[in-house]
Amino acid sequence: MIKTASLLLLLSATLATRAEFRAGAYAQDISPVKFPAPVNGSMSANFASGIHDPMHARCLALHDGKRALVFVVVDACLIPREVCEEAKDIASKETGIPKEHMLISATHTHSAAALTPVFQSETDPDYVRTVPPLIARGIAQAVKNLEPAELGWAFGSDPSQVFNRRWHMKPGQYYENPFGITTDRARMNPGNVSRDVSVPTAPVDQDVAVLAVRSAADQRPLGLLANYSLHYVGGNPAISADYFGAFAAEVGRMLNAGDARYADKPAFVGIMSNGTSGDVNNANYGLSIRHKRNPGEQIQIVARSVATAALEAYQAIAWKKDVTLDTEETELHLGVRKASAQELAQAREWMQTIPKAANGQWADRKAIYAREAVLLADYPDTVPVKLQMHRINDLSVGAIPCEVFVEIGLRLKRASPFTRHFTISLANGYNGYLPTGEAHAMGGYETWRARSSYLEVPAAGKITEALEQMAATLERRR
Repeated sequence: MIKTASLLLLLSATLATRAEFRAGAYAQDISPVKFPAPVNGSMSANFASGIHDPMHARCLALHDGKRALVFVVVDACLIPREVCEEAKDIASKETGIPKEHMLISATHTHSAAALTPVFQSETDPDYVRTVPPLIARGIAQAVKNLEPAELGWAFGSDPSQVFNRRWHMKPGQYYENPFGITTDRARMNPGNVSRDVSVPTAPVDQDVAVLAVRSAADQRPLGLLANYSLHYVGGNPAISADYFGAFAAEVGRMLNAGDARYADKPAFVGIMSNGTSGDVNNANYGLSIRHKRNPGEQIQIVARSVATAALEAYQAIAWKKDVTLDTEETELHLGVRKASAQELAQAREWMQTIPKAANGQWADRKAIYAREAVLLADYPDTVPVKLQMHRINDLSVGAIPCEVFVEIGLRLKRASPFTRHFTISLANGYNGYLPTGEAHAMGGYETWRARSSYLEVPAAGKITEALEQMAATLERRR
């Protein structure tokens, strides 16, 4: 148990004088205790009555003797910038680690307590206030758990669980979007073998990236950070960490991390981060029939499948004690897409004339998106978007505060000056979907203007170029 911040500051100062690589991990429970708890994940306001499996902030701390780097992956649908910044402020004061050396991301489980208001789902302010200190506590404990370690990374593959969910509309086919427009040429989740669509609009990323650390003394596994470009799975009642939490448990079991020999040591922490999955999910709409699953069954299937790929990668790791860490952080100010005066007037009319359901919420998407237009009208014309690029030896890791389209992640992998790269989405805040310019031209759910998709159309290009420049800067410093 951590007694004082000064103890950790002393620990950080001591580490800075050492050349040996050290690592530590910790999983901090951040589950709500008050119910019913509001849950993100749909256009309606939903509430959880209890906990199916707990929410965690899973923390991995690395220290190369000069610099530290902390990864935190939170079981949340979305995590706002304010929560990330407050957690980093507290953790930085307690550990002495600079804030820009901390990455905090959300998994995007659709069955966790809400931290960010979106569509008709609001938050419980009392719960939101509890989360930053808990995340900071997890970071501090991971730092306290630092011990001499070895690090390695490798990439596996699992093409069986990822499918692009946006499909091209066939010539002559159309549908009406929530703005009364019928020109969209892409449709999300069109249904199995839909007659209206032809083929997916983009590829997928089948990589399962693995960054792992083990004790230098006895080679026991300390932590494993994986990255896979899958939106989420679903199927568990809230509160649930979805397949992200199931993966953490499964990979720990596969590595025998709970061996009785390690009972007096800090527990192994498995972590699954969300890659660039803004247009990718677990449903194959090219199949004529979808298998019916029991609640939670598909989560376990996906977790085992991806954990198996992660284990194969883990077994190929070339472990190293000589580790160098480096970080670049920058902030862009990007435009906000807002309704025109005419569109805003139409939105207000729809809100006044379209009736709500018996539960006091709108079921009609026109009214739901009309409300979003009114709320976005109060946004500033530009918003800050925080980007990070980290280097761990010859591996680079990017961080974007959006639901990033897979095409962007694939481009960053191709362009990286390092041996390999992966990108963590929904990191250090939330700025909605990040479609490519081509995706914007095609339309579809992910492009529809709302608090879930509001950045200027050229945002993807600007973000990608900035990250490529940051990676080049890290390469020059190598």
